[in-house]
Amino acid sequence: MATLQPVRRQSGNPFGLEANVPSMLRILVLLAIDISAIWFISQAFTLGFTTLAAVLVVVLVMINVVTLLERFSPVRWMVAGLSFMIIFVIYPIFFTVYVAFTNYGDGHLVTREQALAQILDRMYLPETGRSYSWTAFRSPEGEYALWLLDAEGNGFLAQPGRPIRAVQPGEEGVGELDANGIPLTIEGYNRLNTIQASTDPNIRSIQFGDEEEGFTVQIRTNAEAGELLPRYTYDEDADTLLDNLTGVLYVNIDGTFTSTVNSSDQIRPGFRAFIGWENFRQFFGNPALRGPLVRIIIWNFAFPLLSVLSTFALGLAIAIMFNQRDFPFKRIIRSLLLIPYTIPGLITIIIWRGMMNPELGVINRTLTNLFNISIPWTTDANWAKVAILLVNLWLGYPYFMLVCSGALQAIPSDLYEAAEVDGANIWQQFQRITLPLLLVAVGPLLIASYVFNFNNFNLIYLFIAGGPPIANATAQAGHTDILISYVYKMAFEGGGRGVQYGLASAITIVIFFVVGAITLFQFRFTNMWEEVSENV
Repeated sequence: MATLQPVRRQSGNPFGLEANVPSMLRILVLLAIDISAIWFISQAFTLGFTTLAAVLVVVLVMINVVTLLERFSPVRWMVAGLSFMIIFVIYPIFFTVYVAFTNYGDGHLVTREQALAQILDRMYLPETGRSYSWTAFRSPEGEYALWLLDAEGNGFLAQPGRPIRAVQPGEEGVGELDANGIPLTIEGYNRLNTIQASTDPNIRSIQFGDEEEGFTVQIRTNAEAGELLPRYTYDEDADTLLDNLTGVLYVNIDGTFTSTVNSSDQIRPGFRAFIGWENFRQFFGNPALRGPLVRIIIWNFAFPLLSVLSTFALGLAIAIMFNQRDFPFKRIIRSLLLIPYTIPGLITIIIWRGMMNPELGVINRTLTNLFNISIPWTTDANWAKVAILLVNLWLGYPYFMLVCSGALQAIPSDLYEAAEVDGANIWQQFQRITLPLLLVAVGPLLIASYVFNFNNFNLIYLFIAGGPPIANATAQAGHTDILISYVYKMAFEGGGRGVQYGLASAITIVIFFVVGAITLFQFRFTNMWEEVSENV
């Protein structure tokens, strides 16, 4: 009797890839991904983002291994999602934690090597140095030469790596001079006009001449070149910079070279450096930040609490009304009440911002015509908070109306009938039956709504940008700011103190732990209402 024999792959196909169209297409897609990723990784290494480059290398290796080796074919469908999760979720989390312990921000955006390269490129004209007017020449190969004229009108030819020398027309390829004493031609070079020379991105960084055999000249302005010397000298062992112009020594303090004479005298740019818990100490202990921060934290807890209570109360009240069978025009009115839920929140917030404009808004114009009052919705701190709560009430009540409507339908009517027999009135039925059983289903959603509003950046920023501003606050903070909008201002708008990614990351970590604590409380809150419902 014949038996089935397993088909063995040929040993000449180590990756187990069949020579068919799908396999070839997979290889071509992988090749395109590899080429793009290698270019991006090389750019990341060049710009100093080594951690990002390392993560991309790991992801690229994983993609290639899973795609090429047949043994990993069952998990190929996961590789795209896993790669995106590593790059856009896991890496940003670890990078945020890392940044929170650094000085990353304005003035400290580059690495040490990049900062030193910029600083050491700076030149100065010493007292004994001479200045010249200059005219640039460039060869077809991209090499440069300068024709220099000193104050006495003497001409000099300057080339990189060769001594600067006085040259007469006819010598070294120098042609006839024009009325200004500048050669019309230099053999092997083309003369650049003023616009070409001033916009050339390379010419200003070139040192003309040979320092070992004489001196060097470098362009200072569009009209002047001079015998420049390096402004700073770096001592690698001591990690210090010496200002050759003033003689002042600068030491490295948390990524900034600071003068030993005057601490406010610093050399920019600084560089990214590890500073430990300094951002957290600044967040909790700096008096300049602590003033507005206390108000922001109090409002950050009050805003979601008041929002959840108001939206839940209104949504529940409407749901109870429509739960009555004999309520007139129930379907039409319910459909109209759902309109705020169908309109994108971005549009709704902008519309409310226009309606509540203190001068031109329809609400204030109506109040002025009827009662001769005008409410400062955006200029008064308390009224601004009321305005935000009203807008959030409009945005949030349809959600709780729908949720409560469904939850009310799930409560057995037998419980109400038994309560009526026992003589319970409507309020007692609501307090003892409706609310406890409702909270079993809605309780987790209340906590989720609180967490959402705790970080409700869209409403706070789009409606009033966290304003009105807090008086006498050194940081850019407003009375309606919550932590997330405050972090955004510091990280992307400067907050009056420059962009501070490190401090913003530290605050983000604090927010994470606060939200995590609220989430943990949710489980205890849910269990509590389940215990209450068991006693109903």
